Amino acid sequence: MELIALYKRVVGLDVHQAQITACALIEEADGSTRIEPRQFGTFKCDRRELAYWVAGLHPDEVVMESTGIDWKSPFSALEIVVIRAKVVNARHVKNVPGRKTDVSDARWLATLAHAGLARRIVYTAGETT
Repeated sequence: MELIALYKRVVGLDVHQAQITACALIEEADGSTRIEPRQFGTFKCDRRELAYWVAGLHPDEVVMESTGIDWKSPFSALEIVVIRAKVVNARHVKNVPGRKTDVSDARWLATLAHAGLARRIVYTAGETT
C-alpha cells in the first residue's frame, strides 16, 4: 500500500532524554524524495541547533511523539523559531513490527506526517481543535 503525500516537506522527531533523532522527507521538484536523517543532543545549544535546522528546511509539518516530558524542551525550541510541531500520542503512531531504531521511528513519524496521518494531541495557547 502506498500512502498519498499531502505535505511535501515534513520532519519526524524521535525524542529521548539524551538524544533527538530527526528525519526530514523533502519532495523535490522532479518528484523524487530526499531523506535527511540527523541526530541532536538535548542540551539547550543542541535544541537550538535542531530548531534552526528544522526552520531552514521550511517544513509543512513537524511531528514528535509525546514521550513523558522529554518532548517539551524541543517543542519550546521549535516554537521560538515559529515552528508549530504536532505532538502525537505514541500509541497512535506505533511502527510496524520489526527492527526498531530511533532513525526508523523518526522516519515513520515523517512518513505519517507526509501522508497527513498524524493527529495533534497537544495544543498551544490560541489554537483550537
